[in-house]
Amino acid sequence: MKVSKMLGERFKEAPKDCIIASHALMMRGGYMKYVGNGIYSLFTPTKRITTKIERIIREEMDRIDGQEVMFPVVMPATLWEESGRYTSIGSEMARFKDRSGNPMVLGMTHEEAAVHLARDTAKSYADFPFMIYQVQTKFRDEPRARGGLIRVREFTMKDAYSFHTSQEDLEAYYEKAHEAYERIFKRAGAKNVISVKSDSGMMGGSVSHEFMLLSEIGEDTLAICPECGYKANMEAADCLVKNEAGVAEELTKVHTPNSKTIEEVVNFLGTDAKKLCKAVVYQKNEDDSYIIVFIRGDLEVNETKLRNHLGYEIHPATAITEESGIVAGFIGAIGLDKKIKTVWDRSLVGIESLVCGANETDYHYTGMNVARDIGEVDYVDVAKIYEGAVCPVCGKPVIAINKGIEVGNIFQLGTKYTKSMDMTYLDANGEAKHPIMGCYGIGVGRLCASICQESHDKFGPIWPMSIAPWHVEVCNLRTDNELVNNTANELYESLKNLGVEVLYDDRDIRPGAMFADADLFGVPVRAVVSPKTCEKGVIEVSFRDKSFKGEFPIAEAAEKIKEIVKAELAKYEI
Repeated sequence: MKVSKMLGERFKEAPKDCIIASHALMMRGGYMKYVGNGIYSLFTPTKRITTKIERIIREEMDRIDGQEVMFPVVMPATLWEESGRYTSIGSEMARFKDRSGNPMVLGMTHEEAAVHLARDTAKSYADFPFMIYQVQTKFRDEPRARGGLIRVREFTMKDAYSFHTSQEDLEAYYEKAHEAYERIFKRAGAKNVISVKSDSGMMGGSVSHEFMLLSEIGEDTLAICPECGYKANMEAADCLVKNEAGVAEELTKVHTPNSKTIEEVVNFLGTDAKKLCKAVVYQKNEDDSYIIVFIRGDLEVNETKLRNHLGYEIHPATAITEESGIVAGFIGAIGLDKKIKTVWDRSLVGIESLVCGANETDYHYTGMNVARDIGEVDYVDVAKIYEGAVCPVCGKPVIAINKGIEVGNIFQLGTKYTKSMDMTYLDANGEAKHPIMGCYGIGVGRLCASICQESHDKFGPIWPMSIAPWHVEVCNLRTDNELVNNTANELYESLKNLGVEVLYDDRDIRPGAMFADADLFGVPVRAVVSPKTCEKGVIEVSFRDKSFKGEFPIAEAAEKIKEIVKAELAKYEI
């Protein structure tokens, strides 16, 4: 490919809204063009990168016996009504009507389509297990599109669906898929991807993992134990605390004027936030009924855990009515209306004397003992894990909090979709059973942008050889010099004939501008042809990451560069 013929421009400055490095560099480097919020067109360099990522993904899916298929982008709403997700998913799913007035949806995920394809096709236990996958464009009306290709509304994704006749078989395949994902990310050149326990969310299922590329700009918060290797998304991480029981005290109502917040109560009473029973009020989306969570004063509620525990959608209380009997700032369990749903976090277990609201303006109780003053309660884990928390595996108080970008996920879905959509097969005894499913996704564009975020300097991306748009860039520094021009042209043609992917900058521009563009292209190997190198009878060869720089005789340069490319590519094969 000659740069002079390439569509796209490179810029010194990025648009002002590009605050993430990968977004800024990919906009500056002519990788993509903004179309609308969270929607981009991709230029040739990005398309070449994503095609290579897709090839790696396909090879690894085929390696674990995947069968590539293609589902429709547009589906009738009736398909999603079968699973129940047509109404349970909110405005992030695009809905419309066709010309006949039939309700339709744009696919944001394809569990329903996968079941539809497989049911009435896989009818006997002998037809199982199997896995089908696709690489396809999807649309999710994401409310927080940001970071270029890291969070978009239209995206290309590999999604795979496996079908099994037993939980044991699913678990065995799940491990194979997990290993395949590890190979995919290593082959693509992502250096800091870890697998973490996650919340299944709208996908359903009981077991799920996310593959996170550790990055300061990540939107996901991860809990990691440096001692035993425990890793979990904060939404799913168990929160354990070690409480000092203290001494049981007499229940006493104390006047606490103008002390509504945890900090104000702590300062007024001269106590520790860990001794407070904090009340956090939520409302059920369906009817706005109140739910009060009681939790240790220094902790926060993990709303994902709370939703999973309750089994329905909630939101933080927006307006507490006087009729409810809830006294904002002074809420406590003693004397609270029994009709109000309460949730007790296990962080309160074992504390003999707590400070809590007295359900009366400007008053709190000290010495509250849950067992004595409230009675038997069911403790659950709805707290958000924090830096220095107790690891739920090794028991050491060393949890570290990190940020990460989700680049892939895998779920054990169980029979959520096969039951709701009535997919059955006949087992060995002739009985109808519902297959058990697994689901496995990777965002192609997001992985591309995430690797750029991980591998770049202030001048541009540093693409891994395995997914780089081209392996080598030839820079012709003097197109008006016959010797330089002929040498550069011959090198370009020789590398092409040797099967090396080569980008040739044949433009008549200043060397500084050419090198600036070369940095933005991020091609791993750069071959420079100039009057100086031609006088010496050599080609100057360097690596984009600055780990190598040398000179090769002109007659040997093409073969030497081919050997370098081959050796670098071999580092990514597993």
